[in-house]
Amino acid sequence: MRVLVVEDEPRIGAMIRNALEQAGYVATCVDNGKEAWFEGDTGGFDAVILDLGLPALDGMTVLKRWRDAGNSTPVLVLTARDGWREKVEGIDAGADDYLTKPFRVEELLARLRAITRRVVGRTSAIIKAGSLEIDTRHKVATVDGEAKSLTAMEYRALAYLAHHQGRTVSQVELADHIYDGDSDRDTNTIEVLIGRIRRKIGSNLIETRRGHGYVIGSPPV
Repeated sequence: MRVLVVEDEPRIGAMIRNALEQAGYVATCVDNGKEAWFEGDTGGFDAVILDLGLPALDGMTVLKRWRDAGNSTPVLVLTARDGWREKVEGIDAGADDYLTKPFRVEELLARLRAITRRVVGRTSAIIKAGSLEIDTRHKVATVDGEAKSLTAMEYRALAYLAHHQGRTVSQVELADHIYDGDSDRDTNTIEVLIGRIRRKIGSNLIETRRGHGYVIGSPPV
């Protein structure tokens, strides 16, 4: 999954980016409100971690503009402001959750998992699709209870498909959400990646819909 990190303190931004990448996310970092506003509208992110105290354009204004434009990307507000009024204002402006600095990375990741689950109507960190089970907290995939050894890229692709269970995901969409901006994204690369995953988890769990993309399972009920 792709996450936009909007943070103007380089040390904190680097820490968050490192934590996200270790957790299997693709992170894009910006350090000012104007760039955040543009990226959030055009980048196709799965979630945003948004600081409020930003140069050029403050985070609250950015959030309000996104929501006014119909952008429903989940947003975790990250700020040094700890007063209840600021929290209420942020939530009313459209934030999905609120975390106050200083914070623990583990809590940030837990809150990020929660807001992305809610988008697709999930309440658990465990995603189940037939015999496939993915523990998004520990980044472990099992089939019929047997753990599968996946590379970081294989896990990202499988988790993204499972997270959007029942929906056909195109090759372009899958590439956009598992590779960073400098990576090779051609269709042959995606086909090879899916082939490797199938050899590890079984050929019947990921269905190819010719001309459209890939799908795992049925929509969650």
